[in-house]
Amino acid sequence: MAYLIEEKIRFGNTDLEIPPIIFGTSSLGNLYVDLSKETKLNIVKECIDNVSPPVVFDTAGKYGAGLALEVLGECLEKLNVDKNDVIISNKLGWYRIPLATLEPTFEPGVWKNIHHDAIQKISYSGILECFRQGNDLLGKYTPSLVSVHDPDEYIGCSIDESDYQKKYKDILDAYKALFELKKEGKVKGVGVGAKDWKTIRRLADEVKFDWVMFANSLTIMRHPPELLRFIDLLYKSNVAIINSAVFHGGFLTGGKFFDYRLLDPNNPEDKKIFKWREEFFDLCKKYEINPSIPCVHFARTVPGVISIALSTSNPERIKENILLVKAEVPDAFYKEMKEKGLIDKNYPYVGT
Repeated sequence: MAYLIEEKIRFGNTDLEIPPIIFGTSSLGNLYVDLSKETKLNIVKECIDNVSPPVVFDTAGKYGAGLALEVLGECLEKLNVDKNDVIISNKLGWYRIPLATLEPTFEPGVWKNIHHDAIQKISYSGILECFRQGNDLLGKYTPSLVSVHDPDEYIGCSIDESDYQKKYKDILDAYKALFELKKEGKVKGVGVGAKDWKTIRRLADEVKFDWVMFANSLTIMRHPPELLRFIDLLYKSNVAIINSAVFHGGFLTGGKFFDYRLLDPNNPEDKKIFKWREEFFDLCKKYEINPSIPCVHFARTVPGVISIALSTSNPERIKENILLVKAEVPDAFYKEMKEKGLIDKNYPYVGT
């Protein structure tokens, strides 16, 4: 079989090797739209058919209250995929419960036509419950990678300093349990993913992660020097780095939402974001580049970033996403980005 991607990169301090693209599975949990079983099967099939094994899927109990886990396991089994040909990363912290209301309470309006609810369980025992339930939902497939799902959002809900400290301890206790799973050989790597990279930095002072996933943080639009310094420390410690949400929720490719928020064209701060995109689009047009290409290319330029996580609800987009990872961008484009102030003029990895 001819694969679009055969490249593999050592995954930090683990014995795993992964491709430069990871496939998100939120669409399998009916994020924003209720997809048919056939469409979901075709999404998984396109991933398997176009990347040499092992193929990596990023999933979570939060996605459709466990629906994404369930569907992923079913699709892999229906496609007769060998367990050794996939690597599953399960972000833990949400536990499926029966649906007792008209719609789920954990994220109303986001997940369509799901028949369960979910509650958060972040603690030593709670994270193990999530791990066991996730394994049950996946069927004969088990995760090699585990993490606490969005610890920044968990502590962000604190009502006061005392509650913050309690929630932070909950997270540390959850990681104690996850590293015990690794010691027992039940998983191969323990990591963290968050939208607020500063939460990752604080946790990294106390938790020796195998990998980290940044979301909405390291992008062509946002790449603060202090984040780059932190990533350099991770890289020197052989911590694998995955970059995700590099389109800022689709805004950088023409969408209405920026980091999952609908922008207001009359808001002064939002106007700056619209202006940045307009100038970015003009430059892409000049160089005859689809805006998605520099978004993905730039996101991989920092040393230590070994893979990009991309998601889609359209099976036909899988190949396009894979080709994005392989696409190149002329350095002249980045030089003009710096001249226009669209990227930091001191960013060291492009346009020098």
